[in-house]
Amino acid sequence: MSFVNLGLSEALLKAVAEQQYTEATPIQAQAIPAILAGGDLMASAQTGTGKTAGFTLPLLQKLEGGERTSNGHIRALILTPTRELAAQVHDSIKTYGKFMKIRSAVVFGGVKINPQMMILRGGLDILVATPGRLLDLHQQNAVKFDKVEILILDEADRMLDMGFIKDIKKVLAMLPKKRQNLLFSATFSGEIQELARGLLQNPAQISVAPMNTTAERVTQTLHPVDKSRKTELLSHLISSNNWYQVLVFSRTKHGANKLVMMLEKDGIQAAAIHGNKSQAQRTKVLHQFKNGELQVLVATDIAARGIDIDQLPHVINFDLPDVPEDYVHRIGRTARAGSEGQAISLVSADQTKQLKQIEKVLKTRLLLEVVPGFEQRERAQDEKEGIEAPRRAMAERQARSQSRSDNGRSASPRTSGTSARTSNGPARSSGAPARTSTPRSTELGQQRAPQRGNFDADKPFSRGPRRDPAATARPSQPRHVGIRPTPDSVDQERLYQSRGNQAAPAADARTERSDRRTPQRKANPQRKDGTRVVSVW
Repeated sequence: MSFVNLGLSEALLKAVAEQQYTEATPIQAQAIPAILAGGDLMASAQTGTGKTAGFTLPLLQKLEGGERTSNGHIRALILTPTRELAAQVHDSIKTYGKFMKIRSAVVFGGVKINPQMMILRGGLDILVATPGRLLDLHQQNAVKFDKVEILILDEADRMLDMGFIKDIKKVLAMLPKKRQNLLFSATFSGEIQELARGLLQNPAQISVAPMNTTAERVTQTLHPVDKSRKTELLSHLISSNNWYQVLVFSRTKHGANKLVMMLEKDGIQAAAIHGNKSQAQRTKVLHQFKNGELQVLVATDIAARGIDIDQLPHVINFDLPDVPEDYVHRIGRTARAGSEGQAISLVSADQTKQLKQIEKVLKTRLLLEVVPGFEQRERAQDEKEGIEAPRRAMAERQARSQSRSDNGRSASPRTSGTSARTSNGPARSSGAPARTSTPRSTELGQQRAPQRGNFDADKPFSRGPRRDPAATARPSQPRHVGIRPTPDSVDQERLYQSRGNQAAPAADARTERSDRRTPQRKANPQRKDGTRVVSVW
């Protein structure tokens, strides 16, 4: 169907013509009239079938000429699971709204929040956001939802898979009850349908393809290969076919970084994109990949959402995903906008379970091709070697340990012949000379250095007669805490005579000085009433 027949404005038709689009895709042909009608919508479409333009075009037309907002208010809110997808949707809004006076912005995490707050201060018509950063901005009172007219959830299944369901419910609780809700996704699971029942009111349902199916223009191929030779096969396919703009999916961030290093060793320009990369790094790598400066882009499932290249020729699954629906999202990066693409999966023996689940969801058997020189060994042999290899290694370790112990015994053998025993020595073999030994106490007595005290070489070591503790003990004297004891008169007299003084001070003087130093209890004079007051100073 032509865009002219969909009821779009002249400004939108002009922007579509600049992109050299004339015919609408099936999802666009059905979604645009339904959205313009003003009702809720639940749409299921394959990735890469033009669903972004399917809700962007009618959204722009509905907001054109509306009331201008200010002070952080927005009129339309689009939620996406990843930064890349948010940036892609915003680019689509700017492309199709080129000839319209529509104010839009995109906000996501990984960058400074202050510039985003400044953009929201004047109000917007359309805000594209990830759930986490949107809640942060609302907490800072930078964005207000009082005037939201349209809510769009793009790739809602991915948002639920990433654990955004709580954030989504928080946002829904703050929105006006009277609004238009649009739900778009490549697949619809039971959780998505449950969310739709609580969000949408009598929605129009659109499904342009059977649930969990892939694009028809994607050629899907499986290459069986040993797990240890996956990197070698990947490098061989890229080099021998001279492929450019190859998107490779890795299951983990560490695996993506490791794969990039191995490809660069083979002379292939590659870069990785995943959650640990900063937003500036991700944007730079995507720009290089789209411009053809990078031959290979290795990405994880989350980071790859939002990669929109019209003619991406090759997608390779280095690891099969654990979730079958992710396979649909992966290969949906190619064969976009009417072009054709190729999806290749490198499958090892340990991924048979994931492969069966994917084929069950797709309801088809994928084409299997063996690359010459990379034939996969039988799985039974792999399993057998996986069991036998540890056993062989353990047997080899035991043999080496036994050999070392045997060599040690042969170096110092103990014969069972008659042994010669001296009077004081241990038993010896008949061939070895007898060795006499002195008593250990004598050896120790001769080796030890003489020490103080009465020492006799023929007698046990002694330090001398022990002193009687009672004879040498000092007489116990009372201890006074905080009070200096006063010496008696005899000791005091001796002290002064030793210093050359003639006589000791009088007892009264000594007592006076002692009173000055030592607190003593004094009795006050008797009062008139016959009582006395005792004080201590």
